[in-house]
Amino acid sequence: MSRYLVLLPAPEAEWAQLPPEDHEKGMRAHQRFNAELREGGHRVVVASPLRPSGEALSMRPDGQGGTLVTEGPFTESVEQIVGFYLIETDDPDGLRRICEQLSSTGDLIELRRLAGASDE
Repeated sequence: MSRYLVLLPAPEAEWAQLPPEDHEKGMRAHQRFNAELREGGHRVVVASPLRPSGEALSMRPDGQGGTLVTEGPFTESVEQIVGFYLIETDDPDGLRRICEQLSSTGDLIELRRLAGASDE
């Protein structure tokens, strides 16, 4: 069984300004996504939204053997990862179809297979 990471990038500033009915529409799309995953035999290992990137801690080498820690996002980007799903499946094509359906409702998705023992 392979594991896939479904990353959900989004423009945080725009998302924060959406009216409540758009947020409710997004919640319904994710409820449908979860139902389709279950019906397709895919197992959600863990899934979660993430706190805003402005609350992140960024860590990078300081060039002297230590670490520079700063508050806020590491990357300068309009889009940040706002949530994720870790999914186990034996049906990558089925998972892709379900992800395409979610994306068609407005979500941006990056689907990535995890490296590991199942790569053989």
